Amino acid sequence: MQPSLAILLISVLLAIVSFVIGYLVCKTILDAKLSKAKHTADDIVESAKKQAETSKKEALLDAKEEIQKMKEKADSEVAEKKRDLTSLEQRVVSREETVDRRILNLEKREAVLERKDEDILRKESALKDREGKVDELIKKQKDKLIELEEKQEEKLLEVARLSHETARSIVLKTTEQELEYEVSKYVKEAEEKAKLEAGKKAKNILVTAIQRYAAEQTNDYSITVVNLPTDEMKGRIIGREGRNIRSLEALTGVDVIVDETPEAVLLSCFDPVRREIARLTLEILISDGRIHPARIEEVVDKTREELDAKMVEIAENAVFDLGIGRMHKDLIRILGRLHYRTSYGQNVLKHSMEVAYLSGMIAAEVGEDERLARRAGLLHDIGKAVDHELEGSHVEIGVELAYKYKENETVIDAIASHHGDVEAKSLIAVIVAAADALSAGRPGARSESLENYMKRLEKLEAIASEFYGVQRAFAIQAGREIRIAVLPNKLDDAKTHKLAREVRKKIEAELNYPGNIKVTVIRETRVVEIAK
Repeated sequence: MQPSLAILLISVLLAIVSFVIGYLVCKTILDAKLSKAKHTADDIVESAKKQAETSKKEALLDAKEEIQKMKEKADSEVAEKKRDLTSLEQRVVSREETVDRRILNLEKREAVLERKDEDILRKESALKDREGKVDELIKKQKDKLIELEEKQEEKLLEVARLSHETARSIVLKTTEQELEYEVSKYVKEAEEKAKLEAGKKAKNILVTAIQRYAAEQTNDYSITVVNLPTDEMKGRIIGREGRNIRSLEALTGVDVIVDETPEAVLLSCFDPVRREIARLTLEILISDGRIHPARIEEVVDKTREELDAKMVEIAENAVFDLGIGRMHKDLIRILGRLHYRTSYGQNVLKHSMEVAYLSGMIAAEVGEDERLARRAGLLHDIGKAVDHELEGSHVEIGVELAYKYKENETVIDAIASHHGDVEAKSLIAVIVAAADALSAGRPGARSESLENYMKRLEKLEAIASEFYGVQRAFAIQAGREIRIAVLPNKLDDAKTHKLAREVRKKIEAELNYPGNIKVTVIRETRVVEIAK
């Protein structure tokens, strides 16, 4: 039993030793792994710290760059606002200076008027004193004449031994002759003085009316500038092989000039209505973006209708501003056409409104109906709106229109007599004629060269429109070219050549012009089908 126990003890000891050794080995291995893991963790933490530091620095740099950008933007906005404020301050200062100048002018005018009023009062006082002296003188003369009459009567009775009645008749006749001479002399002096005073009063009234009415200078041009968003739009306006620009020119009768002017095209035409239609059409096409011949034709037709409505609105505003009451709607439509009619470069509607204002001011000064005078002044040139469509002068046409729409007799009289064709029957007609002369004669009101230029272009179009088969005729290039659109079902290609030659011959025979005039006849056939 002893050996077995020893072996058991040895086994137990060996097991314990093995366990201890295994434990120590495992502990050593675990410590080594733990140390390695700790080192790895430390490396990871250190790497994370480095990455965090790097990210922090990058974020700070990004933030600094963003702050710098925001600061630059804020500085730019502040500078721009400073410039705007400076510009605004300059405009305010300029307006203040203008207002100050106007106030100074008004004060000067007020002082002048006050001096004139004082002069008038002094003259009235002097005139009253003179009238008193004249009455006293007349009374003395009458007393002397009565005394002389009595003396002559006594002397005649003594010398001639005439009867009392005979002597009285002789003395009365002599006295009557002397009184007639004195009265005639006094009446003549009074008439001359009255004429002088009336002339001064009339000049004062006219000068006051002109000073109270500040009118514009005539500034009519034959060219309109249309601004473009980009220069690329010029190519779209021209179109493929120029079809868009040709279509626009043919439909409006306006010469479209596309040159090197940046972001702009020019519209040239002597007729302001056509030029306005072309301008509105181009603006609509540019904003819409669809530019092709069919669209151009559609927009031109629509623009013409809108322009007719606009002219009616302009005339209604003119009637309202003048405060002359209601007017027949057809007469208002005709009146609106004067907005696009010029006379010697002067806009006829503005001229008519100017005459209306001046007529009202003068009528108020002389005690006439101011409202009726304004109405007569506004309608005095109404015939010019349709004088190219009807036969007769604009005065005759205006009188017919006034009769047709049952205007006041005074208005008709003013229309008929404002150029002296007939004698004026009312004071308002004389006032309108004077206001018309003032409006036409003031500096900058009219330009005769522009009127002659427009008449020449109108004559050129009229010559071309007289021929058979002509649909429309447009004078372009400042009258250096006439474009004639013919009806394709009326004239064939061979007849268009003949038409061009006949128009050329008639222009050479009837029209005086510098240089050359190009005659272009356009014949176009369109066939349209709609697929449904």
